[in-house]
Amino acid sequence: MADWATISSLATAGGTLVLAGATFTAVRSSNRSARIAELALQEQRRPVLVHARLDDPVQKVMFLEGRWIRAEGSQAVVDEESGVVYLGLALRNVGAGIAVLQGWYPWADLVTADVDHPPHEDFRRQVRDIYIAPGDVGMWQGALRDAHDDVVRGIAAARAERRPFSIDLLYSDQVGGQRTISRFAVTPAGEDRWLGNVGLHWNLDLPGPR
Repeated sequence: MADWATISSLATAGGTLVLAGATFTAVRSSNRSARIAELALQEQRRPVLVHARLDDPVQKVMFLEGRWIRAEGSQAVVDEESGVVYLGLALRNVGAGIAVLQGWYPWADLVTADVDHPPHEDFRRQVRDIYIAPGDVGMWQGALRDAHDDVVRGIAAARAERRPFSIDLLYSDQVGGQRTISRFAVTPAGEDRWLGNVGLHWNLDLPGPR
């Protein structure tokens, strides 16, 4: 005679096992969907800064002393007055999210791909908020005021000698995530113009494209 109690117990155990497996699969699928959705949201907020186009409109900004600088197209600005070096870069945001400038690091010489970016703690903080909308242009600005700083003297010498140097910009999305460092070369063009040209990008919070 069949032991119906045993059969019932085995059937119940089997059903529970099947339900547990289905639940586990559903949870894994849900987690995977959540990760995909999170990545999609991040891509919608990711900014990418490059130099402006040659035909982009003129950008103008003012410094604390009331001094104005302007840059046409993809120009850079390298000015000096009363021992203060004024710098500017005309930028375009080719990413999908708002770019928020967080800091900058000047190099007295032109640095290439074999030189890694400095730690983000070593960047000079922006003293004003600079936001660049996706698909739009804007301008970064920075001033070097310490005459005893070797970098200040180096960039002042580069300006006087008409030789290129580099600037690393640190920026994030509008909520402070997806921090990125982009390296720009500032090169002389003609007798009195400077051009900015982006060369490298590093993603600090996520794996980079390389």
